[in-house]
Amino acid sequence: MSHLPAAAFEAVWWDGDAVGYIDQRGLPHDIIRKRAHGVDEIVEAIATLAVRGAPCIGIFGAYGVALARASTDDDSAFASAAARIRAARPTAVNLAWAVDRVLAAAQSEHLSEARAIHAEQRAVDRAIAEFGAALLPDRCDVLTHCNTGPLATGGDGTALGVIIAAHRLGKRVHAYVDETRPLLQGARLTTFELAAAGVPATLIADAAAAATMREKKIAAIIVGADRIATNGDTANKIGTYQLAIAAAHHRIPFYVAAPRSTIDFALTGGDGIVIEQRAAEEVRAFGEQATAPRDVDVYNPAFDVTPGHLITAIVTEYGVLRPPYQEAIPDLALRPRLLLEFAR
Repeated sequence: MSHLPAAAFEAVWWDGDAVGYIDQRGLPHDIIRKRAHGVDEIVEAIATLAVRGAPCIGIFGAYGVALARASTDDDSAFASAAARIRAARPTAVNLAWAVDRVLAAAQSEHLSEARAIHAEQRAVDRAIAEFGAALLPDRCDVLTHCNTGPLATGGDGTALGVIIAAHRLGKRVHAYVDETRPLLQGARLTTFELAAAGVPATLIADAAAAATMREKKIAAIIVGADRIATNGDTANKIGTYQLAIAAAHHRIPFYVAAPRSTIDFALTGGDGIVIEQRAAEEVRAFGEQATAPRDVDVYNPAFDVTPGHLITAIVTEYGVLRPPYQEAIPDLALRPRLLLEFAR
């Protein structure tokens, strides 16, 4: 695996009468390719994190809507199916954005619109990688959280795409990767993709992040996002907020890399972001092995919100946004789509 390019792992794809996907729960040991044949399987794949990552579930949901439309002529049944897909995970805005975009297209264009969303994400990721790589020193240790590579976006990745792009430019980048509790997306997926891209990486426990910043002289922290408010408040995988606090203490730049589709322009602050609560069993056990008393109370939010004032810059396909975000972010809503012709 270590000699394969990270982009070789196509996370989701249109597969004729189904939507194909890699079941990410099998990684890093098994690359399991599956086909979702209907709405129930689309929703289940998203809810169980078989397909995950904000941009990726947006693409997957878009294909799911196209599949639902092709499966029925009953407008009421189709509307219900699309609503179920849209609500499969509440925090990431990309899913709702992609579903709404497909629904806004003519019925005969649903599949074409879903394919356009996928193609555009690839182009957007390349732009984010280029802008973000320029922020990293020629030689640096970088810390990242959760998984933001090709498996998470359906393209080349956002935050991880930045790290990989810097490496390909010849920069001597070493990535420190949080394991990311409770499902270990960093340990299982990010280290897998970095190895595939040939980027040197070291896995650390989430609890070791602050110590790593100090002892390893981390030059930058870069993470992805699931929803960004117009004041810069950013929802990302649980554990991101504490990284931002530690980064501020150590005076380390804290970057968020995300496409415009992750910005919720109707949301002025992070208090309005709905935080998904996950099952208690994800914390009470590791795999099939119990690690806590079965009746112990569990608080298991899937995401937290990092205040915009802790974020040094937000890297988008339009360039690098810096504070005050109340001015920089709303301006993006007025910008035309970039790279559309190139993406198609």
